[in-house]
Amino acid sequence: MIETCVFPVAGLGTRFLPATKAVPKEMLPVVDKPLVQYGVEEAVAAGMSKVCFINGRHKQAIENHFDRNVELENAIAGSGKEPLLEGVNRLMAECAINSIRQLQAKGLGHAIGCSRAVVGDKPFGVILPDDLCVNLDGPSVLAQMVALHERFGCSVVAIEEVPRDQVCKYGVIAGDEEEPGVFRVSNMVEKPAVEDAPSNLAIIGRYILTADIFDLIDATEPGKGGEIQITDALMKQAAEGRVIGYRFQGQRFDCGSMDGYVKATNFCYQNLYDR
Repeated sequence: MIETCVFPVAGLGTRFLPATKAVPKEMLPVVDKPLVQYGVEEAVAAGMSKVCFINGRHKQAIENHFDRNVELENAIAGSGKEPLLEGVNRLMAECAINSIRQLQAKGLGHAIGCSRAVVGDKPFGVILPDDLCVNLDGPSVLAQMVALHERFGCSVVAIEEVPRDQVCKYGVIAGDEEEPGVFRVSNMVEKPAVEDAPSNLAIIGRYILTADIFDLIDATEPGKGGEIQITDALMKQAAEGRVIGYRFQGQRFDCGSMDGYVKATNFCYQNLYDR
């Protein structure tokens, strides 16, 4: 059983300024829940009982959301609004929540590396809350990936096909499709130019990682953008055939973009809420 899910949430959210000047982008609401709560719900649904936020300064609102607010609870006690907190209160009861400060903005690989003391020597999940994933017809995306990890015993990255002119925004994989939707990764390139992309299969914000990734991150030099890229560390595993790319069942919305955020809000309102 994979116990821990890491949430790198230290980014500044500059694409949503001025909304994110004082409010973390992960706290922007999709209908009536902040984006990060959807991610924690997905982790819990995949059997993970420990949550580790890799946080940044001025983003205490994320920690506060997953904490008691006695004044608010007392104010709405016995009213029709009391049930509105049931979802987040249930998450708080079902999982242990930690927060670690990422002291320097040195990339996703560095952020994941900051979780080592909490994760230990076991496999763990990673969710990037910007990517809201929904599967109306079965297990959550992370739960699907846990099942694959149990079969193959290696790291698993979620992938989806993107338009060729969009590959420069993603880490992109190449590999052999061993069964429908399951690829043995042989190459990974971070944000390649269109002409250099090995495919149009892009990595999105869901990972299952084996614990040796921490040593590989430590040995990884800064890459694209001067940051420590998780794709560079994963490439060292892929060179040994130890990374699976999974074209998941469900839908993913890029809530780091205005267009994706609006689409996610409309989809969730139409499909997940009784009106």
